[in-house]
Amino acid sequence: MKIGIFSDAHGSMAAVEQVYAIAPDCALWLYAGDVASDAHYLETLAGAGATVRFVPGNCDWPNANTPETIVVEAAGHRLLLTHGHVYGVQYGTRFLVEAAAEANCDIAVYGHTHVVEYTLGTPITVLNPGSAARPRDGAFGSFMTVDLLPGKAPSVHVHRLGQK
Repeated sequence: MKIGIFSDAHGSMAAVEQVYAIAPDCALWLYAGDVASDAHYLETLAGAGATVRFVPGNCDWPNANTPETIVVEAAGHRLLLTHGHVYGVQYGTRFLVEAAAEANCDIAVYGHTHVVEYTLGTPITVLNPGSAARPRDGAFGSFMTVDLLPGKAPSVHVHRLGQK
């Protein structure tokens, strides 16, 4: 199963459109927050062709109907999805990894830092797609596609917007 992961588009519809144009074949999209309406726009672009799951970020208004952390099951994997600010990810991923382990997840996905990270770990893989619109680790926005197969480590691909 191919999934797309992006975060921190901060209302840039152009960035969401670029992300989707590069990877329209993802069956599942995960949006790790900061301006939840960006996930809704992706749902419009993808139509019935993909499922979009999202969490709010620190720039979103609190909403009791939208939890800050969710667990998503896909292709035999359990993914913890969060923006990350509630786990202090700007200081490291220790608390995020602990939360993923407690939820019996093998993958933890977060945003917030605007910096790409992927650590293929045992037992927890940690993924941060960076920022689609406001990167802090380069001149170009970023997102990830991940190939998931049951019982296999994820195959992670980082894509930079605006690069050929």
